[in-house]
Amino acid sequence: MKRFGVVIFPGSNCEYDAALGVTQLGAEAEFVWHSDTDLSRFDGIILPGGFAHGDYLRPGALARFSPVMKAVAHFALEGGPVLGICNGFQVLTEAGLLAGALQKNRGLTFLSHDTTLIVASTRSVLTSEATIGQELVVPINHFSGAYTCDDATYESLVANEQVILRYRDNPNGSRGDVAGICNETRNVVGLMPHPERAMSTLLGSADGLVLMSSFVSAGIAVG
Repeated sequence: MKRFGVVIFPGSNCEYDAALGVTQLGAEAEFVWHSDTDLSRFDGIILPGGFAHGDYLRPGALARFSPVMKAVAHFALEGGPVLGICNGFQVLTEAGLLAGALQKNRGLTFLSHDTTLIVASTRSVLTSEATIGQELVVPINHFSGAYTCDDATYESLVANEQVILRYRDNPNGSRGDVAGICNETRNVVGLMPHPERAMSTLLGSADGLVLMSSFVSAGIAVG
């Protein structure tokens, strides 16, 4: 059975949602404190949502210095799948594992509602089981969720099919309607919406299943 590590920073608050997302798909989940430096026992790593280190300075700016992030970087370099959701996406950009940055939403408004995503690429560990153009209803819950980057970075992301998810109706001012991206080797992904909260129609939508299933399927031992 595959085992996924869910990293907990002081201030994380979506770790149980992330753990349930993988256990619902038949994998095991284990919480990893941010001081842990050995991730070799895992087949995949998730950085969940929340407010790592209270979002002091800016979201993810302090979390990037947690000891676990060196281990996450090594895990990713070895080909291990890494998923950052919401605050986890912010941490991955601050740590340099994903390009660009997340800034405050257009209108300086906290957003918490369902949004429709469009699958822009299936060449990532999060979207491999989806189809191009597929629309997915997934909730968002963020204040600093507008993706931004310089022109050269954006052009590179588009040319390399590293933009994996876009918003149908951009809720936050994100550049190019970007909702999620991957790295060049496609094993590190980040997105602002919460697919782990869209795993059952009883909760409003099961559209997150295809994304979480893709990630669980991608899990591969790297230790």
